[in-house]
Amino acid sequence: MKFVKQENGVWQGLLEGLGDGCFRYSFLVDGVRVQDPKAPLSAEQASVLTKGPGYIKDVPHGAVAQRWYWSKTLGCMRRMHVWTPAGYEKSAQELPVLYLIHGGGDNDASWPGVGAAGWILGNLLSEGKMLPMVVVMPNGTIQTDDMMGEVPLFGEDMVSSIIPFVEANYRVLTDRDHRAMAGLSMGGMETIETCFRNPELFSYVWVLSSSFSPGRQKEYVADIRLKEIAPALNRNFKALCFTQGGPADIAYRNCQEALGYLREAGVRFSYIENSEAGHSWTTWREDIQTLAPTLFR
Repeated sequence: MKFVKQENGVWQGLLEGLGDGCFRYSFLVDGVRVQDPKAPLSAEQASVLTKGPGYIKDVPHGAVAQRWYWSKTLGCMRRMHVWTPAGYEKSAQELPVLYLIHGGGDNDASWPGVGAAGWILGNLLSEGKMLPMVVVMPNGTIQTDDMMGEVPLFGEDMVSSIIPFVEANYRVLTDRDHRAMAGLSMGGMETIETCFRNPELFSYVWVLSSSFSPGRQKEYVADIRLKEIAPALNRNFKALCFTQGGPADIAYRNCQEALGYLREAGVRFSYIENSEAGHSWTTWREDIQTLAPTLFR
């Protein structure tokens, strides 16, 4: 296949004659084989370095399943990862659910991968620090012309397809008191979109290193009628928490602005800075270690 450099500096090539199916590919650049950074699964192909024992301990650990569901919103099959605690398969107990969303540029494999969610949750459960629960990690990345355009689409998909799929296929409790949602960065915006527009569905909401729509927070606050829905948020949310990775977090200023709108509207919330690791997985792994033990008490 021949590549031609375009006027904007991007090299473009067209491969014809392929039938339907799955194909592995890579690029050879000056003799070096590289992956396609724009491929939907590129984040899964990146190497992950583990220094020391990390989060892997000799304790009972659960299972992470890769599941596919039909998205009514997008009209296609979509993927999610689901963590179930050790012993779930042999138990008859119905469990609460945490919906855990990654950030922009990643996908549903990020939390169970570099986020080490399964290892962290298994450790906490074995130490008696958290209650058993099912943790659903959907794919929050939706290819749109406008990056912010994926936020309302994902919120709609959560309500119309993701939650119904989980509740139809897993042994879980289906009331608001046993449903939580947390998301980081772009996933935090998707969490706000889903929970603030549907406060009757969730009791625990965590927004990690995020805010309302950056650059247009005032417009977004007006769009969701924050002051009008404040009583419903306070009534339904047992916990609404915003976290940051310290002032070095690139979402820090946007988050502080969002908190100002919440105070002005009379919305109750808590705020923590778990580490000084900025906008990074170090911060978000620490967030989950802090978050999980507080849920469904």
